[in-house]
Amino acid sequence: MHKTVTTKGRTSLNRRTFLGRASALAMTAAVGSTMLASGARAQTAVKGGTLKMGLGGGGSTDSLDPALAANPVTFHLMRTLGEQLVDVTPDGQLEMRLAEEVESDAEAKVWRFKIRQGVTFHNGAVMTPDDVLATLERHSDEDSQSGALGIMQGIESMRVDGDWVEVTLTTANADLPYLMADYHLQIQPNGGRDDAAAGIGAGAYKIVAQEPGVRYTFEKHADYWDSERGHYDAVEFLVINDATARMAALQSGQVHIANLVEPKVAGLLNRAPTLEVKSVSGRGHYVFVMHTDTAPFDNADLRLALKYAVNRAEMVDKILQGFGTIGNDTPINAAYPLFDDSLPQRTFDIEKAAEHYKASGHDGSPIVLKVADTAFPGAVDAAALFQQSAAAAGIPLEIQRVPNDGYWSEVWNKEPFCASYWGGRPVQDQMYTTAYLSTADWNDTRFTNAAFDDLLLQARAELDPAARTATYAQMGAIVHDEGGVIVPMFNDFIEAVSNDVQGWVADGGGDTMNGLAPHKTWLAS
Repeated sequence: MHKTVTTKGRTSLNRRTFLGRASALAMTAAVGSTMLASGARAQTAVKGGTLKMGLGGGGSTDSLDPALAANPVTFHLMRTLGEQLVDVTPDGQLEMRLAEEVESDAEAKVWRFKIRQGVTFHNGAVMTPDDVLATLERHSDEDSQSGALGIMQGIESMRVDGDWVEVTLTTANADLPYLMADYHLQIQPNGGRDDAAAGIGAGAYKIVAQEPGVRYTFEKHADYWDSERGHYDAVEFLVINDATARMAALQSGQVHIANLVEPKVAGLLNRAPTLEVKSVSGRGHYVFVMHTDTAPFDNADLRLALKYAVNRAEMVDKILQGFGTIGNDTPINAAYPLFDDSLPQRTFDIEKAAEHYKASGHDGSPIVLKVADTAFPGAVDAAALFQQSAAAAGIPLEIQRVPNDGYWSEVWNKEPFCASYWGGRPVQDQMYTTAYLSTADWNDTRFTNAAFDDLLLQARAELDPAARTATYAQMGAIVHDEGGVIVPMFNDFIEAVSNDVQGWVADGGGDTMNGLAPHKTWLAS
């Protein structure tokens, strides 16, 4: 019945080959072990020590429930505590983690994951296929408020079959294994139903103490299954939302790694003899999001007015200072497979902005944009530039600066106009399903478009890469013209790292090696 398209091991097929094999229904060929940067693999990891990280983007209301992870700190918590069935390597290949094999039927509608044996959770329980099934079921439940709910809504049914978990989709989707790499889908005992926020996972480190918004400490999970990861005895996160204080902590030796480095200080930091600035481009993008179901942003002309009022070139130059590229009001760039570059670039146009603003019939009252430093590095300065360029078109944009603490729980996905960021996702289906599908819990622009939803389902079922590329191009045009997202720029991920940290691998999937710095690096002896 099934044709295997990925096989045992850690890394198998890149996405283009994967999609091609799913289309051609080719049988598995044996593939080598994990393909990471050769320089990192050539080094010998040093075991022991404590890694300390200074992280921005956390708050006092943060939870250890994987479903609720919604900011940089909780992203790192999930990546440190837990593991998914699969992961995606820096070069876009599918990597087997808690699943050993993946196979599909001829239509890419029924998928089966063979669950790895001998994996032990932090509480001593041995992971079973039932734990995997319960995890996927919990994230499919709307009451879970899971950030993965959008991608789970395409599942018709799931069941355990011996060592395998079988997933049947409502429509075919050749990208389904890539969706299982979502960092919310950490496998938990009984799926987290007993206590989702207990912090019990199957990752390299287990939680020892937590003070949300302040500090987290971890110790090495003695029964962790993968000897090639988790070299430290302990890991500590210090939540330091103030960018200046975070960089000071690094320079003083209080932490080894600091995330969310502001481009304006990256050059200065790189001159320090004891540390190095790491930067990598990828799918991350900085955004201003408008709720399309809330006045005045329910007016298409007003949304277009604001989009034309952004001076993207100026923003990239002054905010990113070379660490990124211009955005085009869609979440997709050339880092994605099946990217189509035919969409015309939207540029700063005072006349068009003024024309659409007039057509909107807006009453001239202040249009309030809420922003905080934690939204993205340079967010407050970017908002100020936006205000100036909007004013040139006669648009009364008002900037309201709000506290960092509570921003991700009280402002983002709640207030109708705010600054935010997206780390991107491995494939277009996941990015669009997570944030633009009408029913997605993380649809932070309240974008509801039946044609877009239909095209998304059509793209999933299409196994021909060229046809799928064309469908994604249509979807990108809809978001660009009708959506509530303003994407002025795609950002590089920038971290500052002590020279004592070894084994660093550039990964455009997210900051600090896509959250895996604690797993893959070590301290020089």
